[in-house]
Amino acid sequence: MPVKEILEDETLGRLLVRVNVRARRLTFRVTADAIHVTVPPGTDLLEVRRAVERLRPRLQAAHDKHRRQPIDLAFRIDAPCFKLRLVTGKGDRFLPHAIPGGMEIVCPPHTDFNDERLQAWLQKVIEEALRHYAKTILPPRLQALSLQHQLPYKSVRTNSSRGRWGSCSAQGNINLSFYLLLLPPHLIDYVLLHELCHTRQMNHGAAFHALLDEHTGGKADALRKELKGYKAAFR
Repeated sequence: MPVKEILEDETLGRLLVRVNVRARRLTFRVTADAIHVTVPPGTDLLEVRRAVERLRPRLQAAHDKHRRQPIDLAFRIDAPCFKLRLVTGKGDRFLPHAIPGGMEIVCPPHTDFNDERLQAWLQKVIEEALRHYAKTILPPRLQALSLQHQLPYKSVRTNSSRGRWGSCSAQGNINLSFYLLLLPPHLIDYVLLHELCHTRQMNHGAAFHALLDEHTGGKADALRKELKGYKAAFR
């Protein structure tokens, strides 16, 4: 069945759209290299894009599962704002504990890292550590940038979003993904300034880009491109 169209999504990667004369609805199949979309004859790409947006959280989770690096003794996070390592201990229990700037997980000897339940548990433990550190790092930094650039906001919360680094509502409520901690500090600041600029300009029009460029010292485009190409470990 030939490919009708190849769509590129910023967070999901390639979507290969194929027409099947026997298809009665859109179906999605996620593989390591792409998301395969089967559509009935006559389906336009706008309908495909709308379906992708409706299903984005589920597609993102499946996509991440395929591309995610296994968490084992070779796994490391060494970002400036969060560090993680796994080491072998002598006991028969897993012992997560804090280290300066992050977490160390002591694992029993002969741990089977191929166990899917263990992978899910390790994922959860690391996410909770990221959530904890994000709450202590991101809100104070957002407040400092808000005061420095005179861009007030109403509230800030951290979440586990994988598809978006941050968001800002029309009321000035800002949400920040705790995966921001995996970025270099200058890109964290760029995302925070991006959301703060939305307190004045809610869309991504020319006025917004001019405002963001002003508050990033003329580097908004370069920072946007760097962020787009950044591959954060674990995310």
